[in-house]
Amino acid sequence: MSSSLDAARDLLARWPVVDGHNDLPWALREQVRYDLDRRDIAADQSAHLHTDLPRLRAGGVGAQFWSVYVRADYAGDKAVTATLEQIDVVRELVARYPGQLRLAHTADDMEAARTEGRIASLMGAEGGHSINNSLATLRALYELGVRYMTLTHNDTIDWADSATDAPRHDGLSAFGEEVVREMNRCGMLVDLSHVSADTMRDALRVSTAPVIFSHSSARAVCDHPRNIPDDVLARLAANGGVAMATFVPKFVLPAAVAWTQRADENMRAHGLHHLDTTEAGMTVQRAFEAANPRPKATAATVADHLDHMREVAGVDHIGIGGDFDGTAFTPDGLADVAGYPNLIAELMDRRWSEEDLAKLTWRNAVRVLRGAEDVSRAERASRGPSHMTLG
Repeated sequence: MSSSLDAARDLLARWPVVDGHNDLPWALREQVRYDLDRRDIAADQSAHLHTDLPRLRAGGVGAQFWSVYVRADYAGDKAVTATLEQIDVVRELVARYPGQLRLAHTADDMEAARTEGRIASLMGAEGGHSINNSLATLRALYELGVRYMTLTHNDTIDWADSATDAPRHDGLSAFGEEVVREMNRCGMLVDLSHVSADTMRDALRVSTAPVIFSHSSARAVCDHPRNIPDDVLARLAANGGVAMATFVPKFVLPAAVAWTQRADENMRAHGLHHLDTTEAGMTVQRAFEAANPRPKATAATVADHLDHMREVAGVDHIGIGGDFDGTAFTPDGLADVAGYPNLIAELMDRRWSEEDLAKLTWRNAVRVLRGAEDVSRAERASRGPSHMTLG
């Protein structure tokens, strides 16, 4: 593996990882209320976070979609305000570390950052509740730099069904379809992680631009509703989109699904949100894990998903979205953002070519954003903004 690991690091020096989803902004909110002096990511933060600048460098990360996620129980104006605060901290991070990070709004910005040796910093909103049913708010988020929106998080919303909640719309409502069309017009990628399979299919039918799955794996390999069914993966080639495999153990390892359900119930029994990654939350999680040893996913587990996704969707339609700092547990070998070389080495040992790996890590993600930009130019030339309202 050592020779493969050296080769993986060499490849990532040339074709770094574009990671589709990292929840560092929410972790900073939860842990230190955005006090960046207390979580200076220029230094080692491994005691508190999956992410810091030295480990991003060690992991060969060249571009990161920072999630400007807010919890699904944040509703209405509260959700919008919290999303703006999340955007604000990403911009503050870029301003604080200008030698390491570069704000990126376009595919050209991503390529410029790679040339400069900086990490392109993009933003993705996680959950359509962030726009409070307002297309004008959607457009405002785009103007602030948000380049994808996950249509739902864990809860079904007023216009789209979630993968992990009861359906109300059989996919997208008429307003939900208009959200997709307006995202196409703006140039904002439609992200189909977290949504129901019917929402995935509706969005693929409506969208004229490539879509993404910012952090989802293959349902055929691990039968979890957060993962992508094969019929949807097979439609990505015609759409031009990219499915970015996630590392979250409960989404990649079947044995971890039931264990995580019990861990989540334990968190709620302690009066905590199951996604709580504060010190208090992690103390409860570690105590549960000590008493109930968890099934361990590995880099090979994630590679199994990528093998399947490449076979069904094609190598031009896959990527990586780790979900670091958005999960309490990570696979062995992929403990934090320094771990990507271990995954690339595993794929090299499976005879993935350099061409295929370059597409996986960098080229596919850049292409899909450029595709959304191309569609946006044509759409903006042919029509103005939508003013449709819900109901």
